[in-house]
Amino acid sequence: MDLYLFKTINQFTGKSLSLDTFGIFCAEHLGTILILILIFFLIIDFRKYFKMVLLSLISAFLSRFVIVEIIRFFWYRPRPFINNSVNLLIFHKDTGSFPSGHAAFYFAISAIVFLYNKKAGLLFFLSSFLISLARVFTGVHFLSDILVGAIIGILSGFIIESLFKKIIKKRERII
Repeated sequence: MDLYLFKTINQFTGKSLSLDTFGIFCAEHLGTILILILIFFLIIDFRKYFKMVLLSLISAFLSRFVIVEIIRFFWYRPRPFINNSVNLLIFHKDTGSFPSGHAAFYFAISAIVFLYNKKAGLLFFLSSFLISLARVFTGVHFLSDILVGAIIGILSGFIIESLFKKIIKKRERII
């Protein structure tokens, strides 16, 4: 089923230069724009957005560089282009595919941003979705990699926010 869904999405590569360009842009560069938007929040109002940006980055690093790497250590899943004939639009090393580190990272950021600013959060979620779908479109991830990465990212965001609130409450009780 996963291979079928992958091929259904990946089959559209190579048919339109503008669609291929958009897919490559989303897969490789849209995430950078999201990080720049986080920095822009700090420039606009440092005091108001510092906590949001800090928790976004903490949850993103937790989900991508801790949880995803632990899962990949115990369960290696080859990327779609390793064992299948795919339309590959971007270069990627032969590293584990499951779960998607990009999805985990950007959905974690999106979850935190959403908790602090609903409109910006929806924009971040839409961008994270486009990044993730583009990773399938360009041939480097299966759809299940993306789905699990997104779940990890969103849960990481909510867990970090919850832990932060508990720490603040304990600290207020002490003071």
